[in-house]
Amino acid sequence: MENSHFDIVAIGNAIMDVLAYVDDAFLVTHALRKGTMCLVETEQANYLRSYIPSQREIPGGSAANTVVGFSALGGKTAFIGKVADDSLGRAFIRDINAYGVHFATRKLSNGLSTAYCLVLITPDAQRTMNTYLGACQTLHPDDIDFELVRNAQITYLEGYQWDIPHAKELMRKVAQVALESGSKVALSLSDFLCVDRHRTALRDWLRFHVDILFANEIEIISLYQVKTFEEALYFARRDCSLVALTRGAKGSVVATPDTVQVMASEPVAKVVDTTGAGDLFAAGFLYGLTRGGSTSLCARLGSLCAAEIINHCGVRPLRPFSDHVKAHLSELDSSKKTIE
Repeated sequence: MENSHFDIVAIGNAIMDVLAYVDDAFLVTHALRKGTMCLVETEQANYLRSYIPSQREIPGGSAANTVVGFSALGGKTAFIGKVADDSLGRAFIRDINAYGVHFATRKLSNGLSTAYCLVLITPDAQRTMNTYLGACQTLHPDDIDFELVRNAQITYLEGYQWDIPHAKELMRKVAQVALESGSKVALSLSDFLCVDRHRTALRDWLRFHVDILFANEIEIISLYQVKTFEEALYFARRDCSLVALTRGAKGSVVATPDTVQVMASEPVAKVVDTTGAGDLFAAGFLYGLTRGGSTSLCARLGSLCAAEIINHCGVRPLRPFSDHVKAHLSELDSSKKTIE
């Protein structure tokens, strides 16, 4: 795969994040479940926004966050997602292009507006998300540039894609093209409520189409409907050739059918906002993977990127990740190990 045009191409929901700080009482008053992502219609999203005086708009979306982080490390990336031809959509395109991400999906010219997610951040740095999918719902297999998939080392998919109407058809076609071209498919489970909505379909699909699985502890336990992390890890290793599971302050676990590695988390002076931590872990991990790094080094890069992003508000790096992890990138450059 050395001649691939892109390191990774990601397919996901193109969403503008609307960040706001609230207290726990706000969540209680509006019957919101802390730490979850709920799908809402535009009326509910606008209603919640009307009660928040101070807001900040930042382009987001799980897979988009990952490719931006990957680009910030110096990688070459492409993103496929649907925005409307409106002010939010144009802002999303400007932002992702500014980070060097190739994005050429045709815009929706009429009907639904660009998606946005109201991210409510409480004092404990937990984020509670309410998402209006808008134009994302119209992403169709006809929107996919399959040449991008053919020419990428890894095609990265987010679990949230299963919430769109054409998800099954889209995922099937993408995985088939990736398989035929010799590239790998990576999937992030995204959110445990998303897993709850699509558990059976996700389990059946990933068993035959996913090479690399990303999830946090709650998501993986939810996927397999077991009581412990260890049980979930057992089933994940059975289904995928490489599994990277994050556990917050407890670090991460990277496993294959034959090996299990427990990795420590990176110390953080103050956790400000956990939004995008898993997305950026995936960015660092995949960067190491595409450079032939060992699984332990990939996990270390992922943890460093996640630690950097949670010490400030928002999901975009405040400085190049390549500066933040320079010493480890040097180690990666000198590594001769490869990952099958």
